[in-house]
Amino acid sequence: MPKRLLICTDLDRTLLPNGSHPESPRARETFARLVMRPEVMVAYVSGRHRALVEDAIREYQLPMPDWVIGDVGTTIYRVSTDEWLHSDEWEQYIASDWQSLSANDIQLMFSDLPSLRLQEESKQNHYKLSYYLPLQYDNDSLQQEMNHRLTNLDVAASLIYSIDEAESVGLLDVLPARASKLHAVEFLMQRQGFDFTNTVFAGDSGNDLLVLASRVPSVLVANSSRGVVEKAQTLAREQGTTAAFYLAKGDFLGMNGNYSAGIVEGVAHYHPEIKAWIK
Repeated sequence: MPKRLLICTDLDRTLLPNGSHPESPRARETFARLVMRPEVMVAYVSGRHRALVEDAIREYQLPMPDWVIGDVGTTIYRVSTDEWLHSDEWEQYIASDWQSLSANDIQLMFSDLPSLRLQEESKQNHYKLSYYLPLQYDNDSLQQEMNHRLTNLDVAASLIYSIDEAESVGLLDVLPARASKLHAVEFLMQRQGFDFTNTVFAGDSGNDLLVLASRVPSVLVANSSRGVVEKAQTLAREQGTTAAFYLAKGDFLGMNGNYSAGIVEGVAHYHPEIKAWIK
């Protein structure tokens, strides 16, 4: 059995059963048994800001994590029983990408693009600029134009696109280039002494693709959309990382592979010995 194991999981429609697919009975209980083991450290990796992560923990009765990577990778918190410690080291690490500019400064570059609609103030931060985008819009052309403007000002940024299926709207985040979920997970791995042999990431959507197609052993839960499945499989083939990508199929411990059932199935795929921990 692994001496230590780091499980990093997205929240919405990955750990949280807030999609259209059914959740297996007792799946979250099984996940909780796994992550409460003394050998396991768990990080919630989410587009949500801190208050919304706390809301999710309460609403869905989730185990308290050891770490939270929030705001699509722009914030990292060390979580203890009564406090959340913000990682200044991580913020300093990503700050140089934007040449001392803030999200408000970056926003001015795109003020003439009518397809972009700013998300609520609570969903913005100093290093995260978030927009709504119509689903039918030519997202590829838009991102090309935005990247062109950023490059001209020597701003290193990444554009992360995903879809809010419940609201039928596109989500576009402008982040420092090193502020992705992937870089944040790798940063946490390095600082906490984990590597590719004892880390597993779980996700479901477009903003998880960088991690899903990386060398970090990853699982895509079964309730993920067909489009995300195809993109993840294609990227993994192109990058030669198919051995580090697993698509949950269901029927593990009688569960359907959706949400937390898929997470546990994926962890067991990479570490079969954890079955003894959760039975």
